[in-house]
Amino acid sequence: MSSNSLECLKVALIQQDTVWESPVDNRSMTESQLDALDSDVDMVVLPETFTTGFSDNMGRIAEPPEGETLFFARRMAAMHQLLFVATWTIRDPSTDTVYNRLHWVRPDGTYAFYDKGHTFRMSSEASQLGAGRSRPVFEWKGWRVRPAICYDLRFPVWLRNRYDPVDDRLDYDLLLFAANWPASRHRAWQTLLCARAIENISYVIGVNRVGKDGVGIPYDGYSAAVDFRGNKIGACIPRQPDCKVVTLDRKALETFRSHWPFFLDADQFSL
Repeated sequence: MSSNSLECLKVALIQQDTVWESPVDNRSMTESQLDALDSDVDMVVLPETFTTGFSDNMGRIAEPPEGETLFFARRMAAMHQLLFVATWTIRDPSTDTVYNRLHWVRPDGTYAFYDKGHTFRMSSEASQLGAGRSRPVFEWKGWRVRPAICYDLRFPVWLRNRYDPVDDRLDYDLLLFAANWPASRHRAWQTLLCARAIENISYVIGVNRVGKDGVGIPYDGYSAAVDFRGNKIGACIPRQPDCKVVTLDRKALETFRSHWPFFLDADQFSL
């Protein structure tokens, strides 16, 4: 383990009532929420498309890759010395394709990204946006993290935590979701977060929005952190803006994996 690795990782789940299609207002709100954090955290996670909401105008309002929101995220990460994790839509100038992109912005200004793998066909997202095909695992302070976005939650093969016998480790320690998951399907959201944690022997964090969007769809939040047993270890208050700081314990995770190495009997396949 490197010198900057942490045995415990503190993550802030920020459950927002997103202002419809208003990046300026949403960035201002986020800045105030980060200023109000009453404890040092290692990572902050925001809902999906935190600058606009899940709009039918994603193509029109998409930013360039190095746009205003990336500048803002870099400033917040540097100011608070934390990892800033959020999605917003970008237009790739090389292909003129719009992606729902999760940004992994470090305090030194460098960043990585994940493009949503499953665009939601029951909305206009699938017709407006390209689907990512890469399944990266990022590292932060010694923790291996797999990013995912909203609808991805329904696809366990896409999210499978595979065991590498050469390195003697699983792909990731934390599976992370940013979402705009409507209230009408909140039971599926809560159930699937727990299922993904149990089957992948991993911590899972899901951050969802609250309030009503610009077309009247309500969101209940139920943002939560779940441990490898499927137990909630922290959750935001439903149906209202909230922030919850959770602490993830590496030793507890490694002890459980050592005692219950279910992954050694997992079916082998490639995607």
